[in-house]
Amino acid sequence: MASSVLEATRAAHEDLERLERLAVRELQRDPANARDRLFQSHRVRNIIDLVVTTSDRLVEIYEDKDGARKEEISNHLTAPVQDDIFHKFFDRLKDIRESHRRNHSARFVSETDDHEELLKEEPAIEFSGEEAFGRYLDLHELYNEFINSKFGSLMEYSAYVGTFSQTEKITHSLKATRQYKEYLEHILEYLTYFLRRTEPLQDLQKIFTKLESEFEEQWANGEVPGWENKGTEKESVMQESEVDLDFYNSVEELVELGPEKLKEALAARGLKAGGTVQQRAERLFLLKHTPLEQLDRKHFAKGSLSSVSNAPSNGNNSKDDLKKEIALIELKMRRLCEILDEVVVRTKENAEKKLTLTYEEMEAEREEEEVQADSESDDEDQQIYNPLKLPMGWDGKPIPYWLYKLHGLGQEFKCEICGNHSYWGRRAYERHFKEWRHQHGMRCLGIPNTKNFNEITSIEEAKALWERIQSKQGLNKWRPDLEEEYEDTDGNIYNRKTYTDLQRQGLI
Repeated sequence: MASSVLEATRAAHEDLERLERLAVRELQRDPANARDRLFQSHRVRNIIDLVVTTSDRLVEIYEDKDGARKEEISNHLTAPVQDDIFHKFFDRLKDIRESHRRNHSARFVSETDDHEELLKEEPAIEFSGEEAFGRYLDLHELYNEFINSKFGSLMEYSAYVGTFSQTEKITHSLKATRQYKEYLEHILEYLTYFLRRTEPLQDLQKIFTKLESEFEEQWANGEVPGWENKGTEKESVMQESEVDLDFYNSVEELVELGPEKLKEALAARGLKAGGTVQQRAERLFLLKHTPLEQLDRKHFAKGSLSSVSNAPSNGNNSKDDLKKEIALIELKMRRLCEILDEVVVRTKENAEKKLTLTYEEMEAEREEEEVQADSESDDEDQQIYNPLKLPMGWDGKPIPYWLYKLHGLGQEFKCEICGNHSYWGRRAYERHFKEWRHQHGMRCLGIPNTKNFNEITSIEEAKALWERIQSKQGLNKWRPDLEEEYEDTDGNIYNRKTYTDLQRQGLI
């Protein structure tokens, strides 16, 4: 049986169908909690890996490099001699009996219980204590690498978590280094490993392949985010010519640039950047009349002379390739950060929260999270004991009785304007006057919801108060003939009516 290629092909197709049914059955099951959901994803991932392995085996059979499949098919299709029919039949029968004799303890596996162990196993997933079973990222090693590098800066860990993907803040001159590339590779490696543990059904290979195809076109057009000037020879010349010596006629004028500016200009050209401000200015001023290649080797920094001599031939090309590799890694890293956006935000909030906790409090909280994750499904099934009918808190459990009495939650306040809706406790009652339900009721009555109507819950009282307010507004209405003021040539003030009467009489 094992020697039959057609039987092996049939068995492989049958395995594929069973694995597909298992994956569908597992995905149709509702996981009890986050841990069970993660296990479910890993079990489906293992089933998919088995499907891929079985499919590869089938492809090898159909390719038939050794010709065994073709030979077996031909044996079935050709019309052999009468004696050959019985000879081949008894040879096949002998193989079947020999196979059963060797595997006499083998049990029959039905379609329902094959690969059932895949749905019962608990995948082994390794998480550090900081990651809290996939809830947070553990970026401490990358954080230490960043703050101790030339391109990094000192900051809090919580600030780093929120900004580590914002690579556009780092200048191109600091990016084009092997150290920065290794740092990016470490970030990409960690995020990929984390994503494969927390979201095993994500097809990272497909995501990266699509990014690489789009990247080639963007790089050729200079449209890669953060690398619009993609590091060609022109850009390197511009960076080196940041201090244009054509605008300076003496060493004294260069001294005015300051020590840091001179140091950057010298370092960009591979020259020694030490010494006083005067010495740095003199060393840089030498390039005004002498080309960099013809400068005395004593002015160059250690190890930079060879790179200057090789710059016209290989320097720019190797530097462009390095920048291209770095830009691609940055693009992949940002894409993974977009997928893990919620985890990054959660990690930042957790890091900020830890700044206010002691070590003992952090350990207690970590243990509480682990226990809560394990018992989450059990809590959902348990019936909550609440004989006093206390309100539920944020954790889904009744609040303490002393808190219930403190806030007066046993007092009921009804509002007729809100449709006789009940509010429990003085605080909820006072707050409801600004909420949507009360505002909608006042709008239906045609009354503006102002401070004058606070503490009024009866419709009749609200209407009566609104009528009184309208009548008072009529008395206090602006009357220009009595309240508009006029002044005569002597400085006397009159209202408009008096001023008009006196003017008609010719008195003013």
